[in-house]
Amino acid sequence: MIGEIVIPARLASTRLPEKLLLNETGKTVLEHTYLACQSASRPTGITVAVDHQRLFDAVSQFGGRAQLTDVNAQSGTDRVAEVARSRPDVDVFVNVQGDEPEIAGSSIDAVLALLESDLSAQVATLSTPIRNRLDLEDPACVKVVRAANGAALYFSRSVIPHPRTWDDKLLKQEPAIFLQHIGIYAYRREFLLDLHELPPSDLEQMEKLEQLRFLQAGYRIVVGVVSNSPRGIDTREDYERFKNRCQKKAG
Repeated sequence: MIGEIVIPARLASTRLPEKLLLNETGKTVLEHTYLACQSASRPTGITVAVDHQRLFDAVSQFGGRAQLTDVNAQSGTDRVAEVARSRPDVDVFVNVQGDEPEIAGSSIDAVLALLESDLSAQVATLSTPIRNRLDLEDPACVKVVRAANGAALYFSRSVIPHPRTWDDKLLKQEPAIFLQHIGIYAYRREFLLDLHELPPSDLEQMEKLEQLRFLQAGYRIVVGVVSNSPRGIDTREDYERFKNRCQKKAG
């Protein structure tokens, strides 16, 4: 199975303007993400799917491979699909968000391995245990419930499963009851080629979660569990914390 990474990258961002081009560490956020992806051993290459010439130029400057995609693309997945249409030699594409500069190479390898081992799944993704009630009740923390065989049953911003009677011990159980969805995906190429025929679903529009479109259409999504996942960069505070971690590593 040939698998490649695609990093969808949009210049505009609401909470932190042009965050992918922030370079107060000496490298842009996008370059940090690209370098982190290089630590994975399974993928055969990396493409940054950009929507603006400035991002294309930034990728070229650090020696990466970029592809200009439709500026009107509705989602990162649509950008990955655009790359997939031009790459018939690749079986699986891994979607890594451009604002994930601390993504673990082992997570990328893990999501590829899931599709390799589950031939009935069209999409693979990851999750990590939730051990904090504040995170569990935070709508920004997307939860997922899996079947015994690892297939996704549902994703939600609400608490799922929802205990009828709360007990703090629920957060400590093994295996973990509550799982946070990690926004890394692996897609089979044929799934991406058919994506444009899949209209937004009512569940997707209600929860604002794209993966619900796939589930509601009947696609099988297999979900792996990893021990932890670093936070992406959404706000200035996230970026300041990332800068501090970079300084500690350098020092």
